[in-house]
Amino acid sequence: MDAHAVLDNVTGIAAEFAGQRRERQQRGYLDPADFAALADAGVLLTGAPATMGGLWVDIGTSTRPFCEILRVIATGDPAVALVAAMHPAVLGFWLTRPEAPAPHTAAWRAQSERFAQSALEGHWWGTVTSEPGSGGDVTRTTATAVPRGDGGFGVSGLKHFGSGSGLTSFMITTAIPDGESEADLFVLDVRGAFDAGGMPPVSDGRVRLAAAWDGVGMGATQSHAYEFTGFPAERIAWPGSQAAVTGVAGAFFGALFTAVIVGVVQSAHAAAAARVVSIHDTLRPFEAVEWARVETEFWTLEQAYERLLQLIEAKGSGALLDAQQAKLAIAELAESVMLRICRVVGGGTFSRSSHLGAAFQDVRALGFLRPPWALAYDQLLARTWASYPS
Repeated sequence: MDAHAVLDNVTGIAAEFAGQRRERQQRGYLDPADFAALADAGVLLTGAPATMGGLWVDIGTSTRPFCEILRVIATGDPAVALVAAMHPAVLGFWLTRPEAPAPHTAAWRAQSERFAQSALEGHWWGTVTSEPGSGGDVTRTTATAVPRGDGGFGVSGLKHFGSGSGLTSFMITTAIPDGESEADLFVLDVRGAFDAGGMPPVSDGRVRLAAAWDGVGMGATQSHAYEFTGFPAERIAWPGSQAAVTGVAGAFFGALFTAVIVGVVQSAHAAAAARVVSIHDTLRPFEAVEWARVETEFWTLEQAYERLLQLIEAKGSGALLDAQQAKLAIAELAESVMLRICRVVGGGTFSRSSHLGAAFQDVRALGFLRPPWALAYDQLLARTWASYPS
């Protein structure tokens, strides 16, 4: 199965999701059947290299098809798409950086192959990295990782935004290893740690539900908060490489999350346009001007998305600054487009069953969570200053 076949498969699935939109928008949970369908469609293959039977080639080759797969899923169900995006994004740390320096080369290669094999065997990957008070900066963790006798670590700390909890088999997180001062990446094997709804067993002293997800947007992502106590974890096989691997993978996973939001806006714009065109001759002047602005901003959003993909195809991991600029531009445009659409359509958008009202809340995830505005602009400015001639 190649990426084009996967895209064809998810196009049909997204259409089915869209037909169930009203019911899906009432959900506060994920349906395992949706992820079984996506697995059958080949989406799990985005977590493994083509040399092993997966879809990954390199950043320049794979970003566009992976983004398109997620964009299409998002036109049917944004929450499912966001959780599905975590899978290639998380495994992208290993996919985009196939070689580590000595003495970590062999261990890194073995870990990369083992994790990719898990995706081929049907396991979803996710993340439970963010922490309250960190401002979205995963390096500002207060979680700790203490060595265990089996060569692994026990991670302890409070984490939130564990999207896909209960449906993922593995989740990455950050923690400060015992005796060290900098955070590093760890992998949690969460099979059996939660039920399908992301709830841990009452008797499990390793993990406690700190807060069930009740998001205003992306309401059915099961992004629960947990407190971990000595939870078994595996450290990244290239210790201390968090900055290096995230720098290489940054343009890739930034584009993945951006693609989800583009799909949400495209679906909402199509629905709104179908409604507005039938009453365009009765629009008040304010509504007409707002719709003209909708069209202009929507056009700009789509151009920014296409340009983002083109730049990653040309520059690969060197397009990190471009990806950050595109992500922020699209985040702002998505909110503005949806606000204007809701103004034109009116009070009907103030309903949990409203496609447009839900989309307005969903698109805010790009600017509020991945990463939050303040951190995103800090990162953008830092890389902007560094790009200027000295």
